[in-house]
Amino acid sequence: MSFILNKIVCGDCLKELKKIPDNSFDLVFADPPYNMQIGENLIRPDSSKVNGVNDEWDKFDSFKHYDEFCKTWLSECKRILKDEGSIWVIGSYHNIFRLGYHLQNLKYWLLNDVIWRKNNPMPNFKGTRFTNAHETLIWASKNKGSKYTFNYQSLKCLNDDLQMRSDWTLPICNGKERLKKNGKKIHSTQKPEALLHRIILATTNKDNSILDPFVGTGTTAVVAKKLGRKYYGIEKDKKYFQAAKERINKTIKIEDCYLDTIENNKSKPRVPFGSLVELGIIKPGALLFDPKRKINVKIMADGSIKYKDAEGSIHKIAAKIMGTESCNGWTYWYYNQNGSTVSIDSLRQKFIAEKQI
Repeated sequence: MSFILNKIVCGDCLKELKKIPDNSFDLVFADPPYNMQIGENLIRPDSSKVNGVNDEWDKFDSFKHYDEFCKTWLSECKRILKDEGSIWVIGSYHNIFRLGYHLQNLKYWLLNDVIWRKNNPMPNFKGTRFTNAHETLIWASKNKGSKYTFNYQSLKCLNDDLQMRSDWTLPICNGKERLKKNGKKIHSTQKPEALLHRIILATTNKDNSILDPFVGTGTTAVVAKKLGRKYYGIEKDKKYFQAAKERINKTIKIEDCYLDTIENNKSKPRVPFGSLVELGIIKPGALLFDPKRKINVKIMADGSIKYKDAEGSIHKIAAKIMGTESCNGWTYWYYNQNGSTVSIDSLRQKFIAEKQI
């Protein structure tokens, strides 16, 4: 695998994918040709021409031709994905439904469709349709039973402690990020780094490997490099390939100390408070107290605590005192350790670190 990691190659993805060993990558991000079928020039009201997607690489002889192309690269990507891996594909109304159909036929397991809502879309100049203001992404695991990566807590933190929804409002690629030569865009469909940042942060971990079979001007590789992931990209067009290579070489990785993400609660070892009592780490009869040391409770032999006429777990009693439906007793209760006030959560963390579970 080392011979392809942190590299991009110039070639036909249908040929290059066949060279990659089975079960090699943790994630695939694919931004394939959309087969947009644009048959005429788009003109603005001021008679100027719109630089839409009318490139040769986006043209196919028929839907059958396009379908065969998609089935081939999707099949190869499934072979290349690790068993616990996942894939993202992006498209517009021209092709996303066909991609979804092929994904399901190939036994990928669809996890979400995500709407990328553009806050600065191109207007509909003719006024004959709704302004096309979004693209659709499909996220799928390799198999129905795959234990795919999803950094739920990190996404929640990214979204101001709210669950990340499946509709994302992000700008299109513009400004300094948009690659240009002689004032003209190098690539007509360059994706914004913000979009890939969210995808990579959500569905990979540091040092994971990411494949992009249509790497274009290198956005996936650039963001992967920044976030401490390994990457491999394939691009057929020599102009795009050269631009991507130069862009990747200029990219600086974020320091390792800033790449840690929040651990998902479900992936943390579960330690019942009673286990600490059973093992004698904290003894029955010991006092626990609230952060302000105004409330004291004693620990019972079964790990329960009593407060006035109530008894129950560290969580239940803390919630009763706080007047809330729930409360994390691990962070609410403290105890005295050699004259110092210490959170009982420190006992749990020490217990986990010593690998006693």
